[in-house]
Amino acid sequence: MSTDLVLVAKFGAPHGVRGEVRVKSYTQDPAAIGDYSPLQSRDGRLFTIQSLRPAGEVLIARVAELKDRDAAEAVTNLQLFVPRDRIPPADGEDEFLHADLIGLKVETVTGEAVGTVTAIFDFGAGDVIDVARKGQKAVMIPFTKAVVPVVDIAAGKLVIDPPPGLLEDTPRDPEDRD
Repeated sequence: MSTDLVLVAKFGAPHGVRGEVRVKSYTQDPAAIGDYSPLQSRDGRLFTIQSLRPAGEVLIARVAELKDRDAAEAVTNLQLFVPRDRIPPADGEDEFLHADLIGLKVETVTGEAVGTVTAIFDFGAGDVIDVARKGQKAVMIPFTKAVVPVVDIAAGKLVIDPPPGLLEDTPRDPEDRD
């Protein structure tokens, strides 16, 4: 298999006693992880999805290799990957694999270096990118066309047009409580 792997899901806690397991899918359509079966762990183990059903924010999966609750417990929090060549190309120019964004350099529209993308999160209001900055606190930047007008994967960079104050490294006032 290709060593160029893309993270598509993560096993959660066991579900029931027959080896079913919760799965957090990172694909645009969560149930699409079934289309990529078998999924593989970083150490090369393969997991064949036999069935999936939704359960709130996760899916419940029956996996051929997980015969009982003990087997399901043993894979809790295990990340699941597929070779990049098994993932279809993005439908639009504004769709990107998280794996392609992580590691990109970030600069402002004026050319000022900001940092490096370390992660992409979706807390419910759309994607945000986590950018590590040298000698400063990391910053979370909304991954919108307005704030990130240029994504140039070939050049290895994102260009941002940050709203005022976004990149200021002001310490939080200890009196400012939530």
